[in-house]
Amino acid sequence: MPAQFIQVPIIADVVGGHSGRLDDYKGGMDSIIRLRPEYPVETLQGIEEFSHLQVTWFFNLGSPDDVALHARSPRDNPAWPATGTFVHHNHRRPARLATSFPRLLKVDGLDLHVSDLDADHGTQIIDLVAVFREMLPRGPVQQPAWPGEMLTDYWRDASER
Repeated sequence: MPAQFIQVPIIADVVGGHSGRLDDYKGGMDSIIRLRPEYPVETLQGIEEFSHLQVTWFFNLGSPDDVALHARSPRDNPAWPATGTFVHHNHRRPARLATSFPRLLKVDGLDLHVSDLDADHGTQIIDLVAVFREMLPRGPVQQPAWPGEMLTDYWRDASER
């Protein structure tokens, strides 16, 4: 069956923050999610009362040629087991989408100042919403050991590189 496609709007862009698509050291970095001008400021009314956002973004800085529909070891490290495309949290998935949960620092017009957004400067945002604690995963989250090993430095402060 051929792939089907949908169209989604780009609602905002990341300004500042990370650049260079690094695998680690995503912590301690502030950036701005700048809503595009076609979205009125009222679309953000009340959002400043929340501590975190759920942000869905598009890996527009990567290439569609990077998509990998096969099992491979994370970060090509043979110490970690080969896993399928839909296990990896990177730009190699077919839709090239990611979800992040940055802390909301302040709102200034159409600018959402955030910390710990792991999207690079220039990344296109396709959706955002306030985080409701009640909508987070219920119960214990289970995973093998390798993600914890792989992501040891993920949220380390960028200045510690």
